[in-house]
Amino acid sequence: MGRETLCICVWAGTAVEVKALLETREMILRGGLRKRIPLAEIQQVKTEPGRLCFTVSGEKVQLHLGAVAENWADAITSAPPSLARKLGILNTTIVRMIGEPFDEALSEALAEASGIASKGASLIVACLDSVESLHSALRSAEPQLHRQVPIWIVYPKGPGHAINEDAVRSLLRDNGMIDTKVASVSAKYTALRFIYRKPA
Repeated sequence: MGRETLCICVWAGTAVEVKALLETREMILRGGLRKRIPLAEIQQVKTEPGRLCFTVSGEKVQLHLGAVAENWADAITSAPPSLARKLGILNTTIVRMIGEPFDEALSEALAEASGIASKGASLIVACLDSVESLHSALRSAEPQLHRQVPIWIVYPKGPGHAINEDAVRSLLRDNGMIDTKVASVSAKYTALRFIYRKPA
């Protein structure tokens, strides 16, 4: 979802300035108030002029968001897209898998594809745990990548892992690819989508 803004938050009658971030599954408040609120716990969502109003555990909250208040309300009350939809997996999609799916959420998304096969794939999903495995995946997928087949690089979130966002972006950009989307796979894994730049 990726919305963020600086605003005034009135929580249970106390007003503070916060940075509010609206993600796919939670709202994060930083600054004068620090909260991580699962969207499932946000109740009684409504808007007043320039304000998003809701309750959390019975406490009344207002975010003074200005013109975007309606959009935030719609995003909170709408069902989030499935992981399969975020990854672009349809019932007509043939997916090439590199590596094994890390968790149940990804396995369920892949089950919505028309098939998992190395030939005729319109999408590649690579589950990686090291820079070495990233190099290997790119070598293996190179012919398809040059035919403009996009690749999702799935890797662990957070610090302390053998592969991270900077390493993934640096290597693929250096190889002439561009990142076009990001998707949260689960609490533990994230994904970046890349495709080769089309010749000018």
